[in-house]
Amino acid sequence: MSKLLNYICIFILTCWLLFACHSPESLKVKPPPLKVSCVSFVGYTPLIIAQDKGFFKAQGVDVELSYVDYSQFQDADFSAGKYDGIGLTLGDLVILSATNPDMQAVMVLDESTGADVVVAQSEIKTIPNLKGKKLGANLGSFSEVFVTEMLKASKLTSDDVSLVKVEPLEVPNRLQNNAIQAGHTWEPHLSEALKLGAHILFTSKQTPGLILDLVAFRGEVIRDRPEDIRAFVRGWLQGLSYWEANIPEGNEIVSKALNMPIKTSSFEGIDLTDLAENQKFFLSDSPNYIYKTAKKYADFFIRAGNVTRLPNLETLFNSSFLTPPPSRKP
Repeated sequence: MSKLLNYICIFILTCWLLFACHSPESLKVKPPPLKVSCVSFVGYTPLIIAQDKGFFKAQGVDVELSYVDYSQFQDADFSAGKYDGIGLTLGDLVILSATNPDMQAVMVLDESTGADVVVAQSEIKTIPNLKGKKLGANLGSFSEVFVTEMLKASKLTSDDVSLVKVEPLEVPNRLQNNAIQAGHTWEPHLSEALKLGAHILFTSKQTPGLILDLVAFRGEVIRDRPEDIRAFVRGWLQGLSYWEANIPEGNEIVSKALNMPIKTSSFEGIDLTDLAENQKFFLSDSPNYIYKTAKKYADFFIRAGNVTRLPNLETLFNSSFLTPPPSRKP
């Protein structure tokens, strides 16, 4: 009888231990950090500050940010699954979605209102002077659309120039070596080009609403980790608010993260978009309605042969994260 009681006690104890070991709390596994990549551009300031000041973690999500110089490598790594999210322009989102149809943009980080520029050699005084000259741009991306809009403003087309594939960071040297006579770039490469004698020929101030930087995530991340995405958006908003209240410190944080001299980390020509401005991009009566601009890019890339089908613009954006719940207390 005593042996039977012992067996019963051992059985009950074993069951209790098994239950305790497999309780919801013990099975809860901390998710990995959200891996997000962006190019070295000051428009990503809210993300950089949120990471540096620990705002993402305070909002409830770990984030691993990385910075790249060449967008084509970034796109390839995203397609290979190396990143959960990616910072990119609206035009590049349209291109990348052709091979990653499940990705979605969740917010607009900034609008370029002069930060993107075409710089030219000193003898190129006006846009019509570009006729027959070599114009550098990152072909097959938003850059090509931008320079095409510049040409259109002076009643020129891409047939009137020789388009050369050039990354923004390569523009200063290419100008100096006369490999191109003008090219699309931004800071800090703009300052380098100006030092070498180039001058500004055209800016994105003349193409309102065309160049937007966004953050997009893989479809499975949005489906499996929606609360982490919400926490990410809250952290971004906190980073933006902090920068607006502490601009000198914020600029130093960005300069250090991007390994960019503080004097060239200029925010001139960049509108860092807050929550209200984000929401306006999704209003059909807005002059910068994001679906209208996205279709403009899509139509261009189809004509140019960069994509073979029109992306489903209705699934390209997910604005549901732009109404986040109240902030989680640190």
